[in-house]
Amino acid sequence: MSAASVEQPFAHEDEEPVSLTTIADEIMERHPGYRVEIIGGHLLVTPSPDAPHARALTGLMIPFIAAGLHGGETEVLQNVGLWLPTGDEDYVIPDLVVVDADIDDHFISNNCYDPGCFRLVLEVTSSNWKDDLKTKVVAYAQAQVPVYVVVDRKHQRLHVLTEPAEGEYGSHRVYSPGESVTLPDSVGAKVTLDATEIIEAGRRRTVQP
Repeated sequence: MSAASVEQPFAHEDEEPVSLTTIADEIMERHPGYRVEIIGGHLLVTPSPDAPHARALTGLMIPFIAAGLHGGETEVLQNVGLWLPTGDEDYVIPDLVVVDADIDDHFISNNCYDPGCFRLVLEVTSSNWKDDLKTKVVAYAQAQVPVYVVVDRKHQRLHVLTEPAEGEYGSHRVYSPGESVTLPDSVGAKVTLDATEIIEAGRRRTVQP
């Protein structure tokens, strides 16, 4: 999911500073369906996803569930908040995640959970793809998320990032249509993603007259 950056407003001298979390809640209340995240002290606001984005996301759940990752030791979930170690209010809401089944025991605040129970996070890009391929790469690496997958709809590529250390991923591999990738065992099962199927699902469909 992509986002646009929003600057924090200044409070008057006689007022308490407005927290970013408060601003995020107000934006979501005024714009139902919008997603608001806080990364590095900056607000990232994302409009509701389009149908191709949702279609790609639904298709992506199938191989994870088929591999037995939903139930037992892990769960496959959408739109679960991940608390970031980069700031007191920092958090992200990945499109898709594979988490430990005891995630409920790792609640921190603001509907967000400890990053230690996330085995994989996945984002499907929208209009501002740079956030998913730059800003969130650093954020997820700093949170020590073992596997980060990005479906880059703009460039028709599938990115798989692994081996987080010191705020960056040691491995970043890019897959084109016609290729497939088997994800690391740390996810919890053997999961192979077909780049062609995933990228095709994220394209806009045209109805023939």
